[in-house]
Amino acid sequence: SPWVSAPAGPAPRPPPSGDAALPCSAPLGAALPVLAGSARVFININPQKKPPRAQPGACFYLLQGQEEEGAAAPSVSGVYFICPLTGDVVRKDQKEKHLREAIQAYFSVDPVAASIMEIHTFNKDRDKVRLCVETMAKYLDNIYLHPEEEKYRKIKLQNKVFQERISCLEGTHKFFQAVGFETKTLPVPEQDSMEEYYVLKEEMLSRLEELKEHKEQLLSSEPVRAQLHRQLTVFQPSPSGAAARFELPHDFFNLTAEELRREQRLRTEAVEKASMLRTRAMREKEEQREMRKYNYTLLRVRFPDGYILQGTFYARESVSALYNFVREALKEDWLPFELLAPGGVKLTDENLAFNECGLVPSALLSLAWDAAVMADVEAAAAEEQRSALKAELLAGVQTLS
Repeated sequence: SPWVSAPAGPAPRPPPSGDAALPCSAPLGAALPVLAGSARVFININPQKKPPRAQPGACFYLLQGQEEEGAAAPSVSGVYFICPLTGDVVRKDQKEKHLREAIQAYFSVDPVAASIMEIHTFNKDRDKVRLCVETMAKYLDNIYLHPEEEKYRKIKLQNKVFQERISCLEGTHKFFQAVGFETKTLPVPEQDSMEEYYVLKEEMLSRLEELKEHKEQLLSSEPVRAQLHRQLTVFQPSPSGAAARFELPHDFFNLTAEELRREQRLRTEAVEKASMLRTRAMREKEEQREMRKYNYTLLRVRFPDGYILQGTFYARESVSALYNFVREALKEDWLPFELLAPGGVKLTDENLAFNECGLVPSALLSLAWDAAVMADVEAAAAEEQRSALKAELLAGVQTLS
């Protein structure tokens, strides 16, 4: 047979019987959490052959480039981010480049703030950044507290502390220049040589409060981070098969396409040999390793009236983020509701991460209203109840393919 089987991902419970035989599609290596631990995933190694008939708990993964005719288009085209400085939406692989360009452009607006952004954003070692800004703040503090002392207004650029803690980090020199220092070559006291110094300009002595504000801004700032774009989408009521079918781009995974193929090949070769030998602890450890392969997750929430709300999340975000996402999409955000994971498991602990709940790299959840509250709402309504989603979201409703 051109089809080989591998163990499906972990799950709290098997999927409901109504959806059990419906095939889902996702990139190779995606362990779908909706399947029972005993279910198997079938992977097509010969795209010319049709898959076997779907069995309860089965799911089909298609390699990119080997999709069957009529396979669904990607559920999302990629992972996108919102730049906090420009408001632009950029794709994941363009995020860092765009952020750097945006910060560079901000120098024309506020050079002090822009240099602080550079220091905190482009230097990834947080311990080095902390030590750097604390040392820089000490320089500014000495000037503020002792403005009459000329020695505090000069910083020797070849000083060992300055070189090891400050000079080697991006953005630091721009900061000193922005707050009023200039480079000068001066004689070294008691030495017959010249050295380069940062020297505070004379006019800054009358603006010491500004210097203090810059110091506090330097200490309190955080890295500039692009915000994950939820790509909120609302779909018309759709058959369960379409709603549970996901085609994810490789943006959602830590591994490259080739690494995913290799990973699955090795797993397939080892699965029969290992299945009889693994202890429960070993299986749980392997499941956790699987969950760490995913950076993002695509989640769909099906409302009782059939409408589906879709959004993109970090795999390590907490369940509370999904509750907030749904709440913000409601016309009446006070309406109490519960979210049910595949298999009907209630998501009651909102502090758990999606990957801890098995809701990666994608999942179809259900929303259940508080029955007593909804009965009162319906009884008080003078007209026929419509969707609980906001009208502006329903205006852009789409159809799942």
